Amino acid sequence: MTPAERSAFVAALPKAELHVHHVGSASPAMVAELADRHPGIVPSDPDELRRFFEFRDFAHFIEVYLAVVDLIRTPEDIRFLTYEIARELAGPQGVRYAELTCTPYTSVLPHVADRGMPIEAYTEAIEDARVAAERDLGIVLRWIYDIPGEAGLPAADATLGFALDHAPDALVGFGLGGPEIGVPRPQFKPVFDAARAAGLRSVPHAGETTGPETVWHALRDLGAERIGHGTSAAQDPALLAHLAEHGIPLEVCPSSNVATRAVPSLAEHPLRTFVEAGVPVSINSDDPPMFGTTLNREYEIAADLLDLDAAGIADLARAAVDASFAPDDVRARIHREIADATAPLGGAAGAR
Repeated sequence: MTPAERSAFVAALPKAELHVHHVGSASPAMVAELADRHPGIVPSDPDELRRFFEFRDFAHFIEVYLAVVDLIRTPEDIRFLTYEIARELAGPQGVRYAELTCTPYTSVLPHVADRGMPIEAYTEAIEDARVAAERDLGIVLRWIYDIPGEAGLPAADATLGFALDHAPDALVGFGLGGPEIGVPRPQFKPVFDAARAAGLRSVPHAGETTGPETVWHALRDLGAERIGHGTSAAQDPALLAHLAEHGIPLEVCPSSNVATRAVPSLAEHPLRTFVEAGVPVSINSDDPPMFGTTLNREYEIAADLLDLDAAGIADLARAAVDASFAPDDVRARIHREIADATAPLGGAAGAR
């Protein structure tokens, strides 16, 4: 398979995207539109915007990310962003199902008094966009509500309230993002206990910029069913064995990990270590425009790191579907579509 043939195969392959952030998925065109609506520190000129997205380290990434968050000020902004993200995922990336991580705390009153909106308006906006995207584009969206870790326990309590008292119809998960350094996971245990008791799935970030102990805390204290990133798990054989034994997937985002300096380079990414240890993985894009990548590109990177042929790439797509919280009928449909896409390969690659 030539590089061009591989790229075409990846682009046509039906996929599920499990680790992708709502605001972080805003393309340069979307950001430019929002920056024109709300002039400030985020440039709307494409060249200036590219330079704006050149990250020095994880802390600088958070700074830039929050500057883009500041552009999301009205329900109309939310609808625009959400629908356009769905269009990008469903079209060029071949995504049939996505779990989009949303952080309502950074957009909702009274926590954002100068530009916030009521939680009811936020919820209505994302749901309107979701329903329209499924109708128009054929993509199924589900929501994960995410605590911005840098805002601490007040943000955790507020996010829990949004999830329990104002839950959108498509809410499936409860997460924790932002910085890990200085944000210990155990403090969030009561909040995650309550979210899980309400039927939400636990999907915190852990082990991206800190060591394996953060992943252990996410498992033991937060009841994590999937781990966002988990990069440092490669340093702990016992942790890898635990993840493999219990079938707990890692949401792997190679380009993101390099851009934020979580790993030094793609060549040093621990994806192969995870796979060889038997840990389930899904391939994801995280904040794709900010990191200059796409989900298709992340699949190609994974194929290089793992020396995969087309059948192996298709197995990655199946693994993401299996790790998702999609309804059974949606899972079955995407598996059939993957089988149809890989049928010309013959053998196990075309079967399910």
